Amino acid sequence: MIGAVSWINTRVARINADLVALYRDLHAHPELSFAEHRTAGIAARRARALGFEVTEGVGGTGVVARLVNGPGPTVLLRADMDGLPVREQTGLAYASTAFDPECGEPVMHACGHDMHTVCLLGALDALVQARARWSGTVVAVFQPAEEVGRGAQAMVDDGLFERFGKPEIVLAQHVLPIAVGTVATHPGPFLAANDSLRITLHGRGGHGSRPETTVDPIVMAAAAVLRLQTIVSREVAATDRAVVTIGSLHAGAKENIIADEAVLGVSVRTYSTEVRDRVVEAVRRIVCAEAAASGADRAPTIELLMRLPVTVNDPVALDKTRGALSNALGAERVLNIAAFPASEDVGILAEAAGAPLSFWFFGGADPAKVAAAQENGTVERDIPMNHSPYFAPLAEPAIDCGVTALTAAAFAWLDSNP
Repeated sequence: MIGAVSWINTRVARINADLVALYRDLHAHPELSFAEHRTAGIAARRARALGFEVTEGVGGTGVVARLVNGPGPTVLLRADMDGLPVREQTGLAYASTAFDPECGEPVMHACGHDMHTVCLLGALDALVQARARWSGTVVAVFQPAEEVGRGAQAMVDDGLFERFGKPEIVLAQHVLPIAVGTVATHPGPFLAANDSLRITLHGRGGHGSRPETTVDPIVMAAAAVLRLQTIVSREVAATDRAVVTIGSLHAGAKENIIADEAVLGVSVRTYSTEVRDRVVEAVRRIVCAEAAASGADRAPTIELLMRLPVTVNDPVALDKTRGALSNALGAERVLNIAAFPASEDVGILAEAAGAPLSFWFFGGADPAKVAAAQENGTVERDIPMNHSPYFAPLAEPAIDCGVTALTAAAFAWLDSNP
């Protein structure tokens, strides 16, 4: 493995300049979920040029690139491609100015999926150059629509594993604002389950001067938002973990008109089925009670937009993957991290394939800034998190780390040739 590590590091350094240019291009041209046509086309062309057998349009805009290199294990490498409806405020020379006319929102790669796509392409390049050193099959999955939690399932439903074979391992990574050059992971339940809800509170609109003739959905929504904050503090045990976030509230169009309805966007994160069911039911109970207390003519409409499982790292598989990451990056750069309450749909791929998952974070933040913020206790203020309009990974060193990590992990699971 020592020779392989040396080769991986040499190869990654050579291809890095091209990948940085590609990253800047993708960052400047983000696309929303299931609309990743340009990104998918670039991934397909580049993978095809490397000698992969490429299939486009899997699960909508997904791309599958497959390379059979003799007998051996099948290893699946996954990257997501979609952006978010966020107006970028990073000030980067290659910042996005994209605007999606369908949703009426600006678009930004605020979660780093552009970097994931680039790192996977870099890993494929490195693995192709090392074909004499390994045997087996590499299946690269460029997945759409992770941000809405439907892309992985769409690819599974489109026959991903029937058409391209089931892997022995699913490998995936995600950039995070930890120190660049480091990776971090956790065995067992790692990322939280996610239930995303759209709740419409039905009022009775009217003139702003005659509130007594109306049922004001904004007042109803305000009461519901405050009461929803008590779920975690008063209905979930201190030994359990849960997060309830109201990420959007839309109501009304003019100051002297009482609206007919208010719409809440609610996100619930949990780690166990029991807590999940309890919290979701508490959300339903509270919004219905607030509607009744307000004298609403109709109960709220509650729609489930997304339901994702807990992302679980197989401990045995992760131990093997960690060993490869430690060899490639240095053991001191492979960090342990607590379970992280963000959510992912990559576990759907592993579950559908009946394969173990190894998922890790890799760093995208300036180590000096991270250290200073940690010392000052200002990480939350000074280090922009994913989904922030200021999220801006350090492109060159982060890509180098991401390509190295993904290549080393893949190499560990393929058969090595003497």
